[in-house]
Amino acid sequence: MSDIHPSAVIEDGAVVGTGCVIGPFCHIGPEVRLGAGVTLKSHVVVTGDTVIGEGCTIYSFAVIGEVPQDLKFRGEKTRLEIGARNRIREHVTMHAGTEAGGGLTKVGDDGLFMAGCHVAHDVRIGDRVILVNSVALAGHCIIEDDVIVGGLSGVHQWVRIGRGAIIGAVTMVTNDVIPYGLVQAPRGVLDGLNLVGLKRKGVSRTDITALRAAFQMLAQGEGSFQERARRLGDETQSDYVREIVNFILADTDRHFLTPG
Repeated sequence: MSDIHPSAVIEDGAVVGTGCVIGPFCHIGPEVRLGAGVTLKSHVVVTGDTVIGEGCTIYSFAVIGEVPQDLKFRGEKTRLEIGARNRIREHVTMHAGTEAGGGLTKVGDDGLFMAGCHVAHDVRIGDRVILVNSVALAGHCIIEDDVIVGGLSGVHQWVRIGRGAIIGAVTMVTNDVIPYGLVQAPRGVLDGLNLVGLKRKGVSRTDITALRAAFQMLAQGEGSFQERARRLGDETQSDYVREIVNFILADTDRHFLTPG
């Protein structure tokens, strides 16, 4: 039921779903499980305890499920889970988790991971995320739904990037980014809201106005960043603003990029 090139190596124990296409010189390890309709172009390596959801396409020279680049890793049993319909382009690397990080690296559905991207151990990525060419996500990052990270950007370990945020190209992100935030400059600066993304998503003018007012309050209000967020939570009627408030007040190991 699948189209497997005779030069591909599929080790005993691997599970290949119906309708998969395995190209020349691919190597699939014994604990790998491929969902229905997965396509591996030539020279793809999938190894470790790795699950790839249905309809994914992985391009040449990607290495998926290898052990993490973490000096604390001692060969413990960890996993990588990739959701459905992702497009993983040439030379992308995605690594399994570590025991200290919960043992799981997880990628959602419908993502686009352009050439040369790296997803490190214990990263959690939501749905419809786009990583442009040569983006590097360090260990333990959380990237929520609908995030776009521009090319040649790096995200520091443990950083959270909230839903709908956009990171400009050639940016180093060292602290958490609020949902719908716009970050740019070589040392990432929170420079506004992802208004283009909000409009494309069909967010109402009322909610966009509320978000813009909330951003101004976070930028210029009295008290600390968290205190401003708490006041916003008491005052707002917008679910989008409340999402930002909840993100700011949640537990985190990093500081926040704050409006300049």
